[in-house]
Amino acid sequence: MNYLRHIFVLLFVFVSVSALWSQHANVIWNTPSRNSSESMPCGGGDIGMNIWVEEGDILFYLSRSGTFDENNCQLKQGRFRIRLFPSPFKDAKDFRQELKLKDGYVEVSAGGTQIQLWADVYHPVVHVEITNAQPLRTEVSYENWRYKERMIRKGEGQQCSYKWAPPKGAVTTADFVSLSSKRELPGMTKKENLLLFYHRNPEQTVFDIVVAQQGMENVKSQMMNPLKHLTFGGYLFGDNLEYTGTTDNIYAGTDYRAWNFRSSKVSRKEQFCIVLHTEQTATVEQWEQDLQINLQRIAPQGKISSKIVSQDKKQTRLWWNAFWQRSFIEPIGDTENKNDSDIKEITRNYTLFRYMLGCNAYGSVPTKFNGGLFTFDPCHIDEKQAFTPDYRKWGGGTMTAQNQRLVYWPMLKSGDFDMMSSQFDFYNRMLKNAELRTQVYWQHNGACFCEQIENYGLPNPAEYGFKRPEWFDKGVEYNAWLEYEWDTILEFCQMILETKNYANADITPYLPLIESSLTFFDEHYRQLASRRGRKALDGNGQLVLFPGSACETYKMTNNASSTIAALRTVLENYGKKDEMLKTIPPIPLRYIEIKDSLNPTASPELKQTISPAVSWERINNVETPQLYPVFPWRIYGVGKENLELARNTYFYDPEAIKFRSHVGWKQDNIWAACLGLTEEAKRLTLAKLSNGPHRFPAFWGPGYDWTPDHNWGGSGMIGLQEMLLQTNGEQILLFPAWSKEWDIHFKLHAPGETTVEATLKDGKVTDLKVLPESRKKDIIIMI
Repeated sequence: MNYLRHIFVLLFVFVSVSALWSQHANVIWNTPSRNSSESMPCGGGDIGMNIWVEEGDILFYLSRSGTFDENNCQLKQGRFRIRLFPSPFKDAKDFRQELKLKDGYVEVSAGGTQIQLWADVYHPVVHVEITNAQPLRTEVSYENWRYKERMIRKGEGQQCSYKWAPPKGAVTTADFVSLSSKRELPGMTKKENLLLFYHRNPEQTVFDIVVAQQGMENVKSQMMNPLKHLTFGGYLFGDNLEYTGTTDNIYAGTDYRAWNFRSSKVSRKEQFCIVLHTEQTATVEQWEQDLQINLQRIAPQGKISSKIVSQDKKQTRLWWNAFWQRSFIEPIGDTENKNDSDIKEITRNYTLFRYMLGCNAYGSVPTKFNGGLFTFDPCHIDEKQAFTPDYRKWGGGTMTAQNQRLVYWPMLKSGDFDMMSSQFDFYNRMLKNAELRTQVYWQHNGACFCEQIENYGLPNPAEYGFKRPEWFDKGVEYNAWLEYEWDTILEFCQMILETKNYANADITPYLPLIESSLTFFDEHYRQLASRRGRKALDGNGQLVLFPGSACETYKMTNNASSTIAALRTVLENYGKKDEMLKTIPPIPLRYIEIKDSLNPTASPELKQTISPAVSWERINNVETPQLYPVFPWRIYGVGKENLELARNTYFYDPEAIKFRSHVGWKQDNIWAACLGLTEEAKRLTLAKLSNGPHRFPAFWGPGYDWTPDHNWGGSGMIGLQEMLLQTNGEQILLFPAWSKEWDIHFKLHAPGETTVEATLKDGKVTDLKVLPESRKKDIIIMI
């Protein structure tokens, strides 16, 4: 991978599995599930599975990072079904399904049968290992609902880039599924135990439609296109499998075709694997050649090598062991106590969500906020959206940056720096296209990254607007929520800079991204001012950030506080554009009148607060950007100047109060923690990280988005971390918003390659370990 991944490899060498890390978060089910909504996540590397047992069958959906079709929908690899004869799981009294977090796999057992399912962290392979007390016959089916071309139905466009405006006749093209191979497989003496399946994008995709829609044809040959000829899929392979034919059926309202296999004989042990590959290639034959390399690695003589699989399993489990040692938050109290049962629930769910993020540690694209790798049949989320298992609301290859950022911010304190490169590389790949966009529309420098951006750097076509006036600025989305919202890129720039602060990461590959993103704001707003009047700056020699946008909420803003805080913070950390830093205006403030309800005739008290902007024309959404200077920009907070000003904003700003919630991407729990408001942080965190509505407790949502709601989980993680540890310059503040009734043991990361491990028991710190020890002098305990 890159430097960040190498950091983890070095840590991996020196870390042993701590006996102290408890398995308090393991999820154990003693009854089968009713349907896919009661599935359990499992994965590794860049692979995710939803595993459940239904009517005696083990089923799992298989997903992989970066599997985008011609419409930019993130397609699953398929559904797999395992059936044993006679079934030990049907009506079993000793049924057990467990997510074993320490080693990163799922185990299903009953009646003397044990099945382990796991994904190789280092290779794109899923393994299924079956052990029976008595010889049993195994049936394995690969189930695919894309066995035929599927029309995109009304409402179904939300799963892809077209959203509510798919072109007439739009389809998802059919997959290729066959026993036959495009190429001969060396060492394979038979083909009836090998199934090939893949989806291949045609030459023309939604990319071409969007480029034409947005007037970028003249520079199309220079643009990165991630969809053309993208092929993804793999092999289902087992030594003892034999093909028995196909069957057609319906699951959760969607018809599918199953390719069925069974073991050639009854046995006590059985194993099979699913080998995957994703690549843009000129031909299918070239793609399959690379897929064969993956298969031949674990089956060099045409049979699965038990030695290689054993080594891969060991390395994968060591990876997960080390992952849990990077950081943790675990309860230490008596669960019979109400306070302790509360903290057990929210720390367990924190841990479960972090596991889900770890399953896409090394994905080619970042973990999607709207379900990641773990979406399931949509009819179990919204019966009005009963589409195929590929469906998720808010798109596949479309990135809503305001939501994505919450998935990646918590990785700093959790020490998962190597996992952040998927998000950073995503932007880096789009940089050239974003710069071309700026040059075509406005003829100046810098990269313009819009909100609701596609994975090739252009705005989502539905949000850009298929029906827009000819005279409207072609660089601006014709959308009341998204127009002029360009500043979210700065959060990812700050994340990049923070990986250097935290882990001393080599961020050299990302410096052009930071430079270009900042340049856009400088040159663009000078240009806009020069077109309105004679001067490019205001009377104080500062930029006039108009028109702008404070999130999707305050629209047509003049000097939005969220944008000003972003520019100031990134410029100060970047340290290479001092002249631009001088042009950033101050954060706007305002006074709010507070009336005394007990004495209505008294003069109202004036409270100074952070203003959303100097001015704005309308309110469109329910975000609170006036608190962004608290988080993510950390200009105000515990131990910092003007804390009361920020607290006034939290308590007295009428929209801040009106919009307050724990649902989805809401950040009130984070702001409460960053402002040292312990009771508020506790209340909101309990609401945010309590069990979700599905059997697996960290499947939150849909909130404002979809289920599992990953920006819900991410914002919950951030808030819990901030309650335990914050920094102010060199100072490390412990328990700045923590309830002393909650006994806790945690390990988190801080800037300066620092880790802090502490135990709080009965309101007192009983153990404190700081590495390097020289940083111990910077610790301030605030409980």
